[in-house]
This record gives sequence, C-alpha cells and structure tokens, in this order.
Amino acid sequence: MNKNLGLILLAAVVAGACNEQKQIGPAENISLLPYPQTQKGEVTDDYFGTTVADPYRWLEDDLAEDTKAWVQAQNEVTENYLAQIPFRSAIQARLEKLWNYEKFSAPFKEGDYTYFYKNDGLQNQSVLYRQKGEDGEVEVFLDPNTFSADGTTSLAGITFSKDGSLIAYQLSEGGSDWRKVVVIRAEDKAMVGDTLMDVKFSGLAWRGNEGFYYSSYDKPVEGSALSAMTDQHKLYFHTLNTPQSEDQLIFGGSAQPRRYIGGYLTEDEHYLIITAANATSGNELYIQDLRQAGSPIRTVVGNMEKEHYVLGSDSNGGRLFIYTNLDAPNGRVVTAPADAAQPANWSDLIAETEQVLSPATGGGKIFAHYLKDATSLVQQYDMGGQLERTIELPGVGSASGFGAKLEDTSLYYSFTSYVYPPTIFKYDIASGASELYKSSGVDFDPSQFESKQVFYTSKDGTRVPMIITHKKGLVLDGSNPTLLYAYGGFNISLTPAFSTSNIILLEQGGVYAVANLRGGGEYGEQWHLAGTRQQKQNVFDDFIAAAEYLISENYTSSEKLGIAGGSNGGLLVGAAMTQRPELFKVAFPAVGVLDMLRYHKFTAGAGWAYDYGTSEDDPEMFAYLHRYSPYHALKAGTNYPATMVTTADHDDRVVPAHSFKFAARLQEYHEGENPVLIRIETNAGHGAGKPTAMIISEQTDKWAFLFQNTGTGYSVVK
Repeated sequence: MNKNLGLILLAAVVAGACNEQKQIGPAENISLLPYPQTQKGEVTDDYFGTTVADPYRWLEDDLAEDTKAWVQAQNEVTENYLAQIPFRSAIQARLEKLWNYEKFSAPFKEGDYTYFYKNDGLQNQSVLYRQKGEDGEVEVFLDPNTFSADGTTSLAGITFSKDGSLIAYQLSEGGSDWRKVVVIRAEDKAMVGDTLMDVKFSGLAWRGNEGFYYSSYDKPVEGSALSAMTDQHKLYFHTLNTPQSEDQLIFGGSAQPRRYIGGYLTEDEHYLIITAANATSGNELYIQDLRQAGSPIRTVVGNMEKEHYVLGSDSNGGRLFIYTNLDAPNGRVVTAPADAAQPANWSDLIAETEQVLSPATGGGKIFAHYLKDATSLVQQYDMGGQLERTIELPGVGSASGFGAKLEDTSLYYSFTSYVYPPTIFKYDIASGASELYKSSGVDFDPSQFESKQVFYTSKDGTRVPMIITHKKGLVLDGSNPTLLYAYGGFNISLTPAFSTSNIILLEQGGVYAVANLRGGGEYGEQWHLAGTRQQKQNVFDDFIAAAEYLISENYTSSEKLGIAGGSNGGLLVGAAMTQRPELFKVAFPAVGVLDMLRYHKFTAGAGWAYDYGTSEDDPEMFAYLHRYSPYHALKAGTNYPATMVTTADHDDRVVPAHSFKFAARLQEYHEGENPVLIRIETNAGHGAGKPTAMIISEQTDKWAFLFQNTGTGYSVVK
C-alpha cells in the first residue's frame, strides 16, 4: 500500500476582497521576433509504399549541439514575446500569493513514528516530518530541498520495512524517470549499503529487513539515456549491504521479455506477487510462496488480455483477494485458494456493477471506490463480501486514500472537487464516522463559484459528460475566456480536482471545462476501447464536440476559447488544432505525443501500442496514424490558433523531439498573426517532481498567453 496519500495542494482566493482592482488590457502590438530558421533535412521513410518526409529528424538528437542551439533560440523568441505582456508580472505575483500557505499530507504510521509531509508555502519540494507516536516532538526527517540548489531533485517514492526500522527512498534528478534508491535506518537516518543506480518504473517492496524487490531496465549507452528504447524490464531482489551488481534477477530479462514488470508482497509477507505486461493495458499475474525456500513462481493468469492484481490474503494466508476485469469490464473482486489461484477457481466476492470499480483494503475491510459519471462513490464491505455501508462524502467530487494496514482502526481520506479544496478526513472504520482532520486555513469561498456536470452529444451520437466551473451569476453571452481540458486515453479517468492555478481563470470571470472523453476509464473497459487504435478519432470528435457545446450554449466563442492537455492530452490538442484550427483561439499542447509514426521508437513508447497501434503494424494502421498525427497533419498556408507548445529537456517518457519537430513545422506552415511558440523547460521532465517555482513560472506564462490572445486582459487582484 502506498503510504504517501499525496500532497494536499490546497488553494484559496478571497472572493471580492479587493475593492480597488486595476484592469490591465492586452498589449496592442507585441513585436514578435522572427522564428528561428530551422534547418531542413532530406530524411524520408517508406511505409508500405508511401514515402513520408521527416525534414526535422535531426531534432530527435536532443543532446546535439545544433539541437541545444535551436532550443536556446526558440526560448529567446518565446521569452521575448511573454515579456511584453503587460500583466504577466501581476499574474505571477497573484499565483505566488495563492500558493503561499501550508500544505499537508495525511499522516501515516511506521514503527514507532507518525510521518507526514508539509510544505510551508513556496518551498520547491515538500518536506517529510515525523514524531514519536501522535504527540511527540515534530522533527524534519527528509528535506528534498537540500538535495539540489534549484529544487529539481525530488523525492519520488518512499517505502518502509514492515517494522518501520528501514527505509528505501527514490530520488529523481531533473524530472527524469531514471531514479536512485537510498536506504537509511529510521532511528538515526544513517545510510545502509550503497545507493542503487538506474532504477526506472519501479516500486520498492521490502522482504523483512533482509532487502527489497525493485524493477529496472538495462541503462542505455551514454548519451542516449533520455531517448533510447527501454524494452526489457527486470525484477530484482537487493540484499542489504551487498553490491547492486550482485542483485538477484527474479523475473524478466531475455528469458522472459516484458516491457513492464512489478513486484509487491501481501501485507503478511507470505507471497510475492508479480505483474508483467507489454502494454499499458492488460497484465499477466504470478505468485511465489515466500514461506517455502526455493518455492517456484507460479502462473495465476498467463496472458495479457485483461487486468488483475492481488489485494491481499486472509489471516492464515490460504485465500487471496484479487481484483480483475476478466468477464467484468467494470471490475470485480474475487477470491481463490492461494495454492490454486487460477481463474477456474475464482469466486465472486464483490460482483461487477454498472460503475467502474477500484478497490483497496484496510482494517480488515474492503473499500470499493466506484466512479459514477466520473465522480466518487465509496462503499465498505467486510472480507466476506457483505456490504456494510455507503460512506457519506462531503459532496459530489473525488475521494482518495481509502487504504490502511490490517490492524488499523481508522484511516485517512481526501476529498476534493473543482470548487472544494482538498480536505483530509479521519475515518473510523468500525462506526463509519468521518471527522475533519486537516483543512486549509486560507479564505476560499466555494459559495462564490459553481461547478456542474452536463452531458453533450458527440459526432456519432455518443453521450459524453463534462464538468463546467465558473463564478456564480456568470452571464452567458459568449464573451467569457474559457479553457477546455481533457485527456482521453490509457483507461485514465479525469475526476474533479481543485487547482490553485485555475483560480487565476475563475476569478477573472473565466470558465474551466473538463470533458470525460472516450479512451479514458470513466465508464470501464468499453469506454476505453472506444478511443483506441482505429477508433482514436472518436476521442478527437468528443473533444471538438465539447468545444462546440461550450460555444452553442454561449459560455464562450471561438475567439475566447483555449484548449489544453498534456502527454496523451498533448496529442489530443495537437489533433484538434490541426483538424479544426478555426474552432479555437489558443492551444496548449504540453509534453505531447505528436509524431505518431515514430513514437514507439523512443524510451518506453512501444508499450503505448495497445492504445495507438503503430505505423509498422499494417498499411491500414499506418494510414490511420498518418492521417491524424499532428506533426504530419499540419498544412502549409493555414492560420492556426495562438499556440504555446511546452516540453522539457529531461522528459524521458514523451521525448521532447515530439514537441521540437511539431513546433518547427508549425512555424514553417502557419500563416496569420497568431504567435506559435515553444516553451522548453530546462532541467525538468514529464511533470512529476517539478519545483514550486518552476510550476508557478509555467502557469504564469500559460495564463498570460491565454488572456493576451483572447483579448481579455487581466484585472489585478490584491
């Protein structure tokens, strides 16, 4: 179980607290520097007899001196433009004020100590504190802000041994997915053994105090670590005080080639559970009885068609509790004998319902978290599968954190929505009573805003949900600056979440809309599959229909509408702006997958083929990808929306070459007055672990760019 229930990013704004507000209009004329003259090569590829030019292939070498010079030149153009926006500094000052309050995580107990995270306000990284019991003196345990001068080294995960005496924590440098693992003693924080290097896409699972399991790939050769393919994942066991070179290979490698392998133990440490997959959907499931020396790894599910994981075992270890979507697209919980855990021996414990299930355990109970139209419904079951109660949540929104140890009598959960700052509650498992544990001390008044769910019709008649948030009493005259956000992929569900940054838009009378597109997980496996491979256009159609709904209902107009998305959502924005450039005024494709013909050739990209397919599959799949691939769909002589592409030089998940090539061709083909820029963060990655100062800077530029290009201006809030 992940003990870090997440940092509680609360935010506040004093609604109407300022009697004197200064309105700053957009700059009348910004002198945009000439775009860099990007060199074009003669590279072409042949796909089933079709020749495709790739003139900006050289930008894929992100460590080359020519590429570094190009990055510097692009950032100079972008910074010059942003610096001329008259209200940019006012937005930054407002964001710094909004961010500057204490933020806490829920506490968690390990051994003799209670731990929690806290950020004083503008600290780049949150600090891990601890105290003896619940009332002991509070002390700093780990402060990631001391790991680097600029806050770009982050604490990327921490795992305690069962007795709490040993700790293994992961460090990410510059936002990279490659991690270091440091082991220390809880009592005196003294290091144990050497630091493990080159760990990627890994949890850490202690086996007693002997050592722990972790996963990684062979590190690519020097100079290609941020872009080279990582294809064969391996599960290792590291014995404390021995060299990493002697770590035992448990599963994977050339004998069992899998792209993604994870290992974890049941809470009683009786069983090692192994998941293995070649894509982001579906996994094999294996089990090893650790009570018997030399026990073999046994197959539970030997194919990757569906998803499965073990929730835990009963008190004597004889029975397993398993989550699966086999024969249950929305998920169910089954039980099986640990020594014969194959699907033929599964018995339903919590049957499938119309809502998507995501279960957790704690205090001898199962907490069934359901998505009901992309919002939370949580029910408590006993281990016999009997429903005990539906947990009363503070409202319609997102609840998280329903997990605890077997012996715990209480747990903590967080609740949030687009107008409800994340708030931590303590929950008594026996009585079902919730009490407020930690709320924000700042003055945010949800009564000043409203957030409502609507359903609109997509191109093929599919009913799609969207949540729209704005000030109460907003006049629907089509003049409101609006940001439409979505993701639409990889079975990921977008649920309501409060955002400090979005206050900037809402307090300016703007509209924030989030659409739950096909390709996500909001309505289970079928909803996901309806937005994959040769049905991916459904996702783009759903997004375009959301924009058309906002315009038809007079929330906004094309001249006031911005769109945003990151990673797969960056692909979404790139596809939408190339298919319907006239529909949007502003576009923010962030760390996007933008070259659909070559995405699978970098880092772990080949694992995304379940959702996307690849250009090498067959002629039809190639033609489909080529048609919507944003880099290839750009057309010369087109007036595209004002665009600010964002990426980072250490993004080794969606390599920056996607954004580099897209921006270069966009600048080549675009005709019109709208600026088309790229903002490239240095010493940062795909997004996780970014220091606070970097986040505020990025968000400042986003809102400044939106307000400038929608002609909105900015009303200074003091």
